[in-house]
Amino acid sequence: MQEEKRTRSNKSRTDATRAALMKAARDLFSQKGYAETSTPEVVKAAGVTRGALYHHFEDKVDLFRAIVTEEYQKVAAEITASAKDDPKDAIDALRQGSRGFLAAMKDHGRVRIMLLDGPAVLGRAEIDRIDRETSADALRLGLEDAMEAKQMKTLPVQALTVQLSALFDRSALAISEGEDRDAHLEILDAIFETLA
Repeated sequence: MQEEKRTRSNKSRTDATRAALMKAARDLFSQKGYAETSTPEVVKAAGVTRGALYHHFEDKVDLFRAIVTEEYQKVAAEITASAKDDPKDAIDALRQGSRGFLAAMKDHGRVRIMLLDGPAVLGRAEIDRIDRETSADALRLGLEDAMEAKQMKTLPVQALTVQLSALFDRSALAISEGEDRDAHLEILDAIFETLA
């Protein structure tokens, strides 16, 4: 009984330490960027030791990868949550998803982490893998649904997913720099219509 309590307590401390490191790193990466953030800053902001950092993460890149992955997961959750109303059809579901994506990307720190520093630090292949495992699959499935429902012409779905995903990312970057969100949504809606 005592051993079980100690194990739970150790796990709680471990989870709390990891969460503190992730929060501190996320805040610093989003404010300063990857290159300008040092591991001593992360450790200090988290209120833990340097040894604790390296217990949880191999190095700064490993910590950053965990932050990027968490950001992609949060975006995927926000896209899913954006479908509050039952979409009237597959194209409407894609429209709702695009609004959910752009709403999730309102966070300038998220844009910096996912779209600017992410590819520079981890490389395009690693970012694409993280994207596929978290959110790009939702876009691909939505496109497949629209094609199967004959609401969209049949096209190579993987290539279309890659191209639309790049378009969404560029829109998020432009909006984060002050461009009109509604103008970008109008274009995205028009693209979905032209694919019909």
